[in-house]
Amino acid sequence: MTTNLNGRVAVVTGANSGLGRVTATELARAGARVILAVRNTTAGAEAARTIGGDTEVRELDLASLASVRAFAGKLNADHPVVDLLVNNAGLVLLGERRTTADGFEMHLGTNMLGHFALTGLLLDALAAAPAARVVSLSSITHKPAHLDFGDLMAERNYSANRAYGASKLATTVFGLELDRRLKAAGSPIVSTLAHPGITRTNLTPRAWEDRGRLGRFAARAGLLFTQSVERGTEPQLRAATDPALRGGEFFGPSGFLEMRGRVVPVKPSREAADPAVGQRLWSAAEKLTGVRYL
Repeated sequence: MTTNLNGRVAVVTGANSGLGRVTATELARAGARVILAVRNTTAGAEAARTIGGDTEVRELDLASLASVRAFAGKLNADHPVVDLLVNNAGLVLLGERRTTADGFEMHLGTNMLGHFALTGLLLDALAAAPAARVVSLSSITHKPAHLDFGDLMAERNYSANRAYGASKLATTVFGLELDRRLKAAGSPIVSTLAHPGITRTNLTPRAWEDRGRLGRFAARAGLLFTQSVERGTEPQLRAATDPALRGGEFFGPSGFLEMRGRVVPVKPSREAADPAVGQRLWSAAEKLTGVRYL
């Protein structure tokens, strides 16, 4: 990445490992002051030491709206201008249904609703920047997923795989609906999206490791179809730094089923791109989080 980010402030959620850590590293190398927004500040401090550059570690638990509000309040006070927000953090679980501190299904609450609240609470700081950008991290699992607005929290029919896919569909819907609303409001903020294909992070293998011998085999076999974390990070770095983008762009790998390969523009699912779905999810997210904007 050759972009010069001197003087810019970038916030990266989930920056202590995987895609977030590589993203934070590249942004710091480009000269940005990078805020590592992490749940585990000890791991975040270790990441900051290896990343180097101008970094700062702050605690953020996206599974708690109180934590999101506390993080945003302190950040707004210390950094009234934020140039880039990379909503990178993600969670995938297998097994029984779990909930956040606010009673949301854990995948939806962490992957989408936490980031929805965070973005809204940082909107004034983003608007204060000359060319701010919000990047939402999607997944190819969003494509076959469906949002059941009659059971958003999957209380009646829970499957961990479906819940994760639905949370990534919701994230994609959010990124696209945010783009529509920013443009309608004449805002200078740009909303873009990216997905990493199938990448060798510790996210999915770690979840499978807890499933016994078969789970451990699946975790290792899956590595045969993945690409490196560095390669998987390229779509979100493109979404974060390409100066030609005007909002609504979506980047992912070029290869078979978008699993791996060089970075190219990709298309969201039909449901993700539907403005009616965007409006419905936005309304639900505002009610659930208590955060209203645009």
